[in-house]
Amino acid sequence: MAFFYPGHTEAGSAITELILQVFRLHGALIGSGERLVQPLGLTAARWQVLSSVARAPQPGPVAHVARDMGLSRQSVQRVADLLVTEGLLEYRENPYHKRAPILILTSRGREAFQAATQKQVSWANSLAADENPEDVLAAVELLRELEQRLSRSFTASLSIGIVRPLRAFP
Repeated sequence: MAFFYPGHTEAGSAITELILQVFRLHGALIGSGERLVQPLGLTAARWQVLSSVARAPQPGPVAHVARDMGLSRQSVQRVADLLVTEGLLEYRENPYHKRAPILILTSRGREAFQAATQKQVSWANSLAADENPEDVLAAVELLRELEQRLSRSFTASLSIGIVRPLRAFP
């Protein structure tokens, strides 16, 4: 195996290759998602927020949806507001936090989510047709482990001042 950059160990080079491939996969997934749900009048971002709200074990505020998706609260807030305007989601009072209403699927939102899910099931089954489920689950576990490691590393870096939280530009 060739090393990606001078100084990389073999494992460091392999992780770098994996990271770059995940970036490319992310772009391909967003593009595929856009094409999949465009006939339903959705975008990939709207579908992701609808899906997160629909799959949540209990209704929660935008911050919970953002955490589930691994995105910033602000980006999810923008999409949630659009979905509320379009009648696919609604805000309801949160008994635990007055300034953070909970998101609820409307009947139109549930219909849109179900239609998108039907398309996703066919698409996912086709994509996975030649894959060994155990290999796919091993890849899922590796990605989950790396995500947790990155999260712990970032949290530790914040606590000792190596990294500062990002601030939005005015």
